[in-house]
Amino acid sequence: MENQVINYETMLKVAKSISHSKDPEEVALMTVDSIKTALDVKGCALFLFNRKTDELELATSFGLSDEYIDKGPVSALRSIAQSLEDGPVAIYDVADDPRIQYPEEARKEGIASILSVPIVVGGNLIGAVRVYTSEPWEFTMNDVNFVQALAQIAGGAINMARYVKGLKSSIEVLKTMKDIQEERSA
Repeated sequence: MENQVINYETMLKVAKSISHSKDPEEVALMTVDSIKTALDVKGCALFLFNRKTDELELATSFGLSDEYIDKGPVSALRSIAQSLEDGPVAIYDVADDPRIQYPEEARKEGIASILSVPIVVGGNLIGAVRVYTSEPWEFTMNDVNFVQALAQIAGGAINMARYVKGLKSSIEVLKTMKDIQEERSA
């Protein structure tokens, strides 16, 4: 029960902070930091899906080494692909699971278990949140639900922040065009 209270407090804190942020990078970092801290795990990462390459591109991580982060491209088709299609996937033993794309790198990093949760916004897959543990971990439904809730909150906030940034960029472009038109007519 205490774990649930901590998770609710964490979700409330993240939701409040995200509602004030218009920066997608800040939202992503806040999400992975909060998940890592609340669950007291080795690390957490947020990936965004690149439709052109079918890769999960790292947006941010917390608790993982640069060596592990730079291990190579993460294929959405090979690396725990089931979680992107069917929902959350918990892997108890990364050393003995064919869904792990980089098992040797995970072993070197000291990763025992992984939880992968898709980020879906408006019916569209936009990424995934992955939780990494240093000890074998049986993820509970509370763990999965907590990570799913923060992934969805973050996904909506990232999507909104992208929209706001795009809108601001569009407005700046229009202002620039207007300034050029005014200069020409002067």
